[in-house]
Amino acid sequence: MAQTKSETLSETTPVTPAAGLSEVRRSEGGTLVVETLVADPATTPPEPEVKRKSAAGKIGLFILLLLVLGLAWHVATDQLVPSSSTGSVTALTALVAPRVAGQVQQVLVSDNQSVKAGDPLFTLDPAPFELTLRQAQAQLDTVTQTVGASVISLASTEAKVNQAQAALDTTRVTTERTQSLFARGLSAQSAVDAANAQLATAASNLEAAQAELESAVLRAGGAGTNPQVETAKVQLEQAQLNRSFATVTAPSDGVVTNLKLAPGQYINAGTPALTFIEDHSMWVVVDMRENQLANVQVGDEANLVFDGVPGRSFDARVRGIALGIDPGRTAANGLPQNQAMTRWFEPARTIPVHLELVDASQWPANVRVGSKVSALVFAQGRGNPVAFIANGLQTVSSYVSFLY
Repeated sequence: MAQTKSETLSETTPVTPAAGLSEVRRSEGGTLVVETLVADPATTPPEPEVKRKSAAGKIGLFILLLLVLGLAWHVATDQLVPSSSTGSVTALTALVAPRVAGQVQQVLVSDNQSVKAGDPLFTLDPAPFELTLRQAQAQLDTVTQTVGASVISLASTEAKVNQAQAALDTTRVTTERTQSLFARGLSAQSAVDAANAQLATAASNLEAAQAELESAVLRAGGAGTNPQVETAKVQLEQAQLNRSFATVTAPSDGVVTNLKLAPGQYINAGTPALTFIEDHSMWVVVDMRENQLANVQVGDEANLVFDGVPGRSFDARVRGIALGIDPGRTAANGLPQNQAMTRWFEPARTIPVHLELVDASQWPANVRVGSKVSALVFAQGRGNPVAFIANGLQTVSSYVSFLY
């Protein structure tokens, strides 16, 4: 605490306060009174220390202001212009495999070569397929000959049935006449018995002929198409199809990559031999947090920045938002898994968002499948200040790609 000292001086007496002292002058009855305040070193901090505390307070306030502004910016961008730097280029890809097993005879393309739909990619040794084809043709010829003989036999059997039917009709008329004569006493009983026996024999012959006809019909395939012939035809068509499968062709226009074939290599049916990337099928998939998707809709405008094309941004739009993801909680037996929590805060889950260029012809030539992409979605349009600033920051970041 400061100590006070008073003394009376004339108005002309010069007074110079000592270091660490301060003076107060006042006039009392024509006399100048000077009061000297003596500072207490224990309670009065040095002047440089006060300045340091003041500067530290300003710095702390500035940092707090930056944190508040950063938080506000984070919330605003998530709702108005959500962004992600974890995107990648995706395309329609197919694992090309032969439909039949065989030994590779010739590889007609090289790795990363562009091809057109229907272009041959590789061939298998055709010899086994040609042998199978010849065997199927021979089988069809044999069956056709057999069926032809059966048809001839069928015609002969049908004639026998007709003859047996005619004989039965004649015998029935004769028997009826004999019975009529016997009733009038003009014929003996023995004649009637003989006529009845002939009628029974004729009926039996007809039944035998009809049974033989049914058997011939079965051998010939009935009234419709012969099943043996149809089976042989199907086997021949399958052999022809397998022969065509010995040449594997491109399913559409695209690029062959990851080629793993060499002449002489044996490959099983369904075993992938190469990867095929279809032309003009690329799009971008970016992972966005769930709380970024509140205002994102299909058709929203977006900007894309490719690491492979520094300094440029491309107009895009939202093509779709994934309906769900696999959280990794379901085991093979269908029971949910209990995931142990090892963090204070559960990490945010991300949902894939599909983006496509507005003009598909603008795809950069040096962008590959799997290339890194940064995306900015204008969920509330481009007309707000947040969107304007975010777009500018993305443009700046696109130039940073020149550095790494």
